[in-house]
Amino acid sequence: MSDDGSTGGAPRRRGRPSRTAADEGGPGARERILEAAREQFAERGYDKTSVRGIAKAAGVDPALVHHYFGTKDEVFAAAIEVSFEPTAVVPAIISGPRDAIGERLARFFIGIWENPATRAPLLAIIRSALTHEAAAKVLRGFVLRRLLERIAADLDVPDPKFRAELAASHMIGIAILRYVIQVEPLASAEPETIVAQVAPTLQRYLTQP
Repeated sequence: MSDDGSTGGAPRRRGRPSRTAADEGGPGARERILEAAREQFAERGYDKTSVRGIAKAAGVDPALVHHYFGTKDEVFAAAIEVSFEPTAVVPAIISGPRDAIGERLARFFIGIWENPATRAPLLAIIRSALTHEAAAKVLRGFVLRRLLERIAADLDVPDPKFRAELAASHMIGIAILRYVIQVEPLASAEPETIVAQVAPTLQRYLTQP
């Protein structure tokens, strides 16, 4: 088994870590691992991040990372999940006036990118998804299936999956240009300006017949 937990052979089973690993972990070890993972993935990308490197940054034994999360793919998914929290976000976006759903979605999306704590794992996803299937799978899973597809389905519109993909393409394109490539003037535009421009398009994608 390699340090990223994704090599051939039987996958590592989650279980109780060794006494040494448990002792080194201590209180808050899981949270430290997640924080270290977010930083490592954001700074190094998916390919160059390893379970061993995450463990070193968190100050724990690699066995403890495997104990809590299993493979590197699972650490990656857990590290970015906090940015979306779909169980809380979806009801908040679909509740309220239907004619303002595009604005609520745009405000949520720009808001998580503007927050440095949630921006880091999102940068890791965007930078890695174009070259690594595991990162692309996470992006599809969280942004499309767990967020946008659920929103579109709850709105009871034709072709909800297609509409969700259109909305995702619009928002991910903005994310790449503003936060990854940093193209001006988009990169320095006020968040409220972006929300005002993007909201009508998202509204049309998700609600109009």
